[in-house]
Amino acid sequence: MNLLGIDTSTAASGVCVLRGDGTVCEVEPGPERLTQRPAHASELMPAVVRCLDDAALDWADVDAIAVGVGPGMFTGLRIGVATARGLAAATGVELRPVSSLAALAAGPDAGAALALIDARRGEVFAGLYAGGRTIWEPFVAAPEAVAERIGELDVAPLAVGDGAVRFRDVFEAAGAAIPGDGSRSHVVRGLSICRLAATVEAVPVEAVLPEYLRLPDAKPRIV
Repeated sequence: MNLLGIDTSTAASGVCVLRGDGTVCEVEPGPERLTQRPAHASELMPAVVRCLDDAALDWADVDAIAVGVGPGMFTGLRIGVATARGLAAATGVELRPVSSLAALAAGPDAGAALALIDARRGEVFAGLYAGGRTIWEPFVAAPEAVAERIGELDVAPLAVGDGAVRFRDVFEAAGAAIPGDGSRSHVVRGLSICRLAATVEAVPVEAVLPEYLRLPDAKPRIV
């Protein structure tokens, strides 16, 4: 199966084509992109085209599209999910939603990985994973609340993601190990999206929606 995977849950755009023969063609953003201005609208589709070209595939050769549905930043998720839905509808291929936190945790080789995406407002999106299992379902909370839960674990996890970097002091004080700020482990990779998508079922295009976990900052004004 030839898979196209994309993720826009953070400021960085991750894209990958995983061919059925195992060949990986990926545009992997550097960890420095996590602290820069998001540019999903301008960089996502060029990255998709580049991966397909590198993989020597046409759209007719793609069997499924996988997309990280969050949780993550509102605008980024909307762009990524809308793009994936549009591509799936136009090409008629399967669409498979993947947790962005699970994909983040799948990057490092760790016994227990705590995925943390900066949720702004002084909070993080968090999920704990080990051995392919979900230990903590995704939730949003203040770093101090997550730190309390870390303290209840028998084994301190490896914490990854831009949320782990931003609130490093809080999570390290709770016992979590965190790679250096420049580590690739903090990026949600398109390759991880593809690999997880191989284990989930396709769903109808209209059923694939962003998982925000909370209401957006912007609210309609009643006049």
